Amino acid sequence: MGHNAMKLELIEWLTKLEDSETLNYLKIVKDSNENAQDWWHELPESVKNGIHQGLDDVTEGRIVSHNDVKKKYGL
Repeated sequence: MGHNAMKLELIEWLTKLEDSETLNYLKIVKDSNENAQDWWHELPESVKNGIHQGLDDVTEGRIVSHNDVKKKYGL
């Protein structure tokens, strides 16, 4: 399905939508896209450091796969 067809399908669906919760959610999504900002500079240094450490762990191969964790815990 192309973008235009998808947009038309969503418009049609949206015009019939009565669920307030879904409408509110969609409004939040719309507004957040319009106000998209880089939030990195707003993070505390401790959070930035944790993110950098996680990225370093991935780069250095210090990771465990999701499947291995599931096996370990019988999930």
